[in-house]
Amino acid sequence: MTETTEGVAVEGVRSTLEGGILRLTINRPKRMNALDLETMGALGGAVTAAGADEQVRTIVLTGEGAAFCTGADLAAAGANPADPNVVMDTANSLIRAIVDSPVPVIAAVNGPAAGVGVSIAVAADLTYAAETAYFLLAFTNIGLMPDGGSSLLVPAAIGRARAAEMTLLGERVSAVDADRFGLVARTLPDSELVAHVDAVAARTASGPRRALALTKEALNNATLPALDDALAFEKAGQIELLASADFAEGAMAMLQKRRPRFA
Repeated sequence: MTETTEGVAVEGVRSTLEGGILRLTINRPKRMNALDLETMGALGGAVTAAGADEQVRTIVLTGEGAAFCTGADLAAAGANPADPNVVMDTANSLIRAIVDSPVPVIAAVNGPAAGVGVSIAVAADLTYAAETAYFLLAFTNIGLMPDGGSSLLVPAAIGRARAAEMTLLGERVSAVDADRFGLVARTLPDSELVAHVDAVAARTASGPRRALALTKEALNNATLPALDDALAFEKAGQIELLASADFAEGAMAMLQKRRPRFA
């Protein structure tokens, strides 16, 4: 019997459950699916709850409209400042929830992924991207450092040299190059992304839940044993940088669409 739950947008996240596949869609298209604190917390909570729900056999993460997730919503953060500790803990909990979920997590990167959006995509077990998508870790462009575990997740996927170029220079990586580098499992024509992800999700949702869970855990233990250390280092460094003059200048320059003038 196929059970279907109609999607309802709650705190910027729309969810639907059908045939054991939980689809979580970041639903802030007017902000290019940039995450405010509430949406980030809601997404992490949804992933965690899904892992404890025996009806859920696979999770698909994607974005509404033209973007996957363009990182933290700096405009929202500026209007309603939150404790940096809370922000970092919420982001880290989201990434940890994706990695720790006992069911396969598939990222359907339908458009730009930036900042923590890259972390969400790469933390997934299977990551597929549309050809028009790109990946961007531009933290240093605004006086910050990579977070969301990306300082570990990205080099674990593509190696230190390419990760250094991606993070230190803050330049976008096209979906085609992401495929070539190994940042994603596969890049597909935009028109084929949904059908491919649906087929993969149907396959994992009908697979042996416990065997898939242990396989995922084994892969993560082998490739991401230092994830907690990376998250802790990123939190400490990012909190320091969030209080810096360089970040204040970088954030203002981005909102004003000009080049920053770092001290």
